[in-house]
Formats: sequence, structure tokens, C-alpha cells
Amino acid sequence: MGDKKVATLLADAGIVRNRLKIASTIGNAKAYLAVQKEFGSLDAYLWSFVGGKPIKNAFRKMEDVPVKTVESDALSKDLLKRGFKFVGSTIMYAFMQATGMVNDHLVTCPRHKVCAKLR
Repeated sequence: MGDKKVATLLADAGIVRNRLKIASTIGNAKAYLAVQKEFGSLDAYLWSFVGGKPIKNAFRKMEDVPVKTVESDALSKDLLKRGFKFVGSTIMYAFMQATGMVNDHLVTCPRHKVCAKLR
């Protein structure tokens, strides 16, 4: 993506107009393609950090839920090594929760049992 396209993006009120974030998005797209080529899919790469199945936690209180883990640290470190940007451990742990790689629903939450049966 050239300078002209980046300039167009910087003028687009519908997106975050930050040159560093736009550049990192372009760089992340290139890094994504390299991961896809090496692992066959981003899915295969990501799930390798949790052994191919969700981590099923059994927390009773929100204050027990971590903001990052050994797995999110490893994922973040590897993504950074591959050239990804804005992929810190806390961000990656939130991503892992949102995508079902980690079940951090409290055991009192009705979704906990449902999510525990997935994958």
C-alpha cells in the first residue's frame, strides 16, 4: 500500500486516523499472510498456543480473572517477533477470551457450562 492510499486513509473520517495505527495495520496484514503461509491458517497458528482446545477456567469472582497469562505472554511475544504491532499480552488475553480460546465466564454465569462444551 503506497503513500497515496495511506493519505486517503488518513482523510477518512470513518476510521481511526493515526498514521502509526494505519502503518501497523498494513504491517500486520503482511505478517498475517506470512503466518498463513507457514501454518496453513491463522486459526491453526493461534490455537497452537492453547493446545488446540479452549482453556476452561473455573473462577468464582471477577477479581480472580487474570488480565494476562503465560499463554497470552507467549502469543504476544511470538506475534511481536513476527512483526505484528499492538499485540501486547493483555490485548492478546482479551482476544483469547473474546474468541473462545479461554473460557473465563464465572462458574455462576449461565454461559460457563455452554462455553465449556465448545470445540
